[in-house]
Amino acid sequence: MKKLFSIVFFLAAAFSTATAQSGYPINPVPFTAVKVTDGTFWGQRLRAAREVTVPLSFSKCESEGRYRNFVQCQNPSPDYPPSGFSFDDTDVYKTIEGASYMLMTMQDKKERQRLVEYMDSVLTFVGKAQEPDGYLYTPRTMNPWHPHSWAGDKRWMSEEVLSHELYNLGHMVDAACAHYQATGSRKFLDIAVRYADCVCREVGRKEGQACVVPGHQIAEMALARLYVLIHSMPALKDLMPKAQQYLDEAKFFLDERGKTTIKNVYSQSDKPVVEQKEAWGHAVRAGYMYAGMADVAALTGDSAYLRAIDAIWKNIVERKYYLTGGVGARHAGEAFGADYELPNLTAYNETCAAIAQVYLNYRMFLLHGDAKYFDCLERTLYNGVISGMSMDGGRFFYPNPLESDGHYAFNADGNTTRQPWFGCACCPSNICRFIPSVPGYVYAVKDDRLYVNLYLGNTATIEVNGNPVTLEETTRYPWDGDIQMKVLKSKASSFKLMLRIPGWVRGEVAPGNLYQYADGRHLGYTVEVNGKPVTANLQNGYLVVDRKWKKGDVVRLHFDMEPRLVKASQRVADDRGMLAIERGPLVYCAEDKDNPGHNLRHLLIRNSWTDFQVSDFTIQNTECQVKDSPARQFEVKALSLQAQEAFIQNDGTVGSKPVGLRLIPYYAWNHRGTSRMAVWMAYELGGLSDYQNIENKKQSHGEQ
Repeated sequence: MKKLFSIVFFLAAAFSTATAQSGYPINPVPFTAVKVTDGTFWGQRLRAAREVTVPLSFSKCESEGRYRNFVQCQNPSPDYPPSGFSFDDTDVYKTIEGASYMLMTMQDKKERQRLVEYMDSVLTFVGKAQEPDGYLYTPRTMNPWHPHSWAGDKRWMSEEVLSHELYNLGHMVDAACAHYQATGSRKFLDIAVRYADCVCREVGRKEGQACVVPGHQIAEMALARLYVLIHSMPALKDLMPKAQQYLDEAKFFLDERGKTTIKNVYSQSDKPVVEQKEAWGHAVRAGYMYAGMADVAALTGDSAYLRAIDAIWKNIVERKYYLTGGVGARHAGEAFGADYELPNLTAYNETCAAIAQVYLNYRMFLLHGDAKYFDCLERTLYNGVISGMSMDGGRFFYPNPLESDGHYAFNADGNTTRQPWFGCACCPSNICRFIPSVPGYVYAVKDDRLYVNLYLGNTATIEVNGNPVTLEETTRYPWDGDIQMKVLKSKASSFKLMLRIPGWVRGEVAPGNLYQYADGRHLGYTVEVNGKPVTANLQNGYLVVDRKWKKGDVVRLHFDMEPRLVKASQRVADDRGMLAIERGPLVYCAEDKDNPGHNLRHLLIRNSWTDFQVSDFTIQNTECQVKDSPARQFEVKALSLQAQEAFIQNDGTVGSKPVGLRLIPYYAWNHRGTSRMAVWMAYELGGLSDYQNIENKKQSHGEQ
């Protein structure tokens, strides 16, 4: 074990200065290079994932039979009944992926050792479940005589029965790449490579191969990731002769989509992907596929893919994008709706779909280098993603609506509150793998440009033009807009520090005209280096500081951070006459727990454009207790303002009275049980959610 950990630390040190060539014009800085500061906003979320979410997910893999499925594959039997879903294998893979990212944040050596040993024990029975030719899909392998109905009668029925053989491959490969990066062990990677080789042999256009596409996309971007990993790691040179086949297989899965016998909008197979210009169908499948298209566009230089993905991205953010950065308007099919179809109460906004949007926007940035993609990524991250996991890491949302009446059972399994797990557990296990990966989204590099894309407390060592640079970032963002970056070490003679000036500072809610600020305010920002102001024109949303950097240099950024009023396009029927409120990257909402006695559907905020007060606020956590731990408290910044509440007067007319209103960050709602909640609130009577009821009552009163 000592030898294993010497390998772990050696690789961590080696990767800490690595900026592996990704095939993209801009190269990501890997998660292994960035250490998030404990106690900060993201430090707290990483701690929740480490102490609660990942252990919980591992325990559910055991209690819900995920491990048992792999064990039964070692001795297949016709007596094994089908169990669970055909994608249950991925809960194991996703949890290992999250745990692998998490290794880099763990300080206690014994804790790290226990986690590495535990993952190793899990991988032992995963490997033993693999068939001799590399195939590994427990719904079929454990009982090939009577396979799970979703597995079909034979291998590779994939899309015809929405089989998840290739979906499982995707999550396996993703997890195996992360596990190798974090530990240096090839145990999982070799399992994944054997399965990938099996797929490449048996699925394709050649005679004797099954010409099918994945029933659920993700294998496309996972195989592209494997291709990049092999090219970036000298220790994997033995895999180099096979690397191209993984990229070719990823492109095959995309090229054949829309050309197979199934024509299905739900799974984006109604037409070839290069002919698709609009986001439709299952929002998670779509997001994963679009991210894979961006990978193929970058790695192959296919201009048709680039044109298609640019058009699809534009359609999403300009017509199908919630203010919280979520996507997926319809519960039916967990799907995108039509243009401007953005209901609030019945919004689906699956947590997995938000994660898929992060993947897509990240790749779009690596392709184009424009800050607008990270503006969207940040909006999704701070609202649509982290709303899916409670602040203590132990309860979850599957959908994430923008309104709740306290009765509509929007959450999975028919619930109105966050839940400790779901029968279909894709969202908890997905957020389990995603949250620990956030350090890998902070920085990026291109030649002599070092991009700072997310603002969070961290220390990172990054290679710029072949020379290591160590930065320390200190900030309370998103609670305030003050950020300090200090150069701890620099062997680079000079480089350009690319500082993203967020869209919310620049006066842009999101690219396009779907949302606009409605308060007439203009926020400012300042940048200083060693106490001296820096002024420069923005380049694609980045302020460029080009200088010869030395140890001890200090960069200070200040972003004005005031509450802003947001108005949606008139084409969004559900938001007409309404406003939403945000501060910095956070969308705010009103919850009845903080506004007792008031009907949120009758509130008007038309006279509240300048009277916001920002204050510290504690949310007593009563719904998210884990095991026997006591209820915890969480600090947020709350907004207080004067609003108006509409009511029917004695003469039948509509009157209003002043009321105090408290707002909390959207991600923090529903921590205190079932509640009413609203992101959008009226500024005119016609915008009231319950306006028609008020009108009916008024007319009825008049008749009396």
